[in-house]
Amino acid sequence: MIVVDTNVIGYLYLSSERSVQAERALIKDPEWAAPVLWRSEFRNVLVTYLHQGLINIEDALHIFHEAETIMMGREYEVLSTQVLRLAASKECSAYDCEFVALAYDLKMPLVTVDRKIITQFPDISIFLDAFVST
Repeated sequence: MIVVDTNVIGYLYLSSERSVQAERALIKDPEWAAPVLWRSEFRNVLVTYLHQGLINIEDALHIFHEAETIMMGREYEVLSTQVLRLAASKECSAYDCEFVALAYDLKMPLVTVDRKIITQFPDISIFLDAFVST
């Protein structure tokens, strides 16, 4: 199992230069975990795509359903105390620290493309491209 942030989930479902890497990560480890927050963040990404005319509402609903399916059973609540302590000790947002907190709780790596997370939490996080090439 790995913890993935919302960007990695998005790359899997929304075509980008990192989509192939996200697909390889899923093949390498198909058990993806994330804090429940991923849902709100991913809905916001889909709304951005809707507003830009890149997808329509039916596409957005389908994509979200597919993402829910892959994440089913591996969505977790995280403790506010842990998130706030992590965010207070580093220069990352509380949102980012939810993913970090979950990685620490599960003792699993956080796969991300967020340089700030990698820099602030190198002991628990790994770049998506490094994960798929190891």
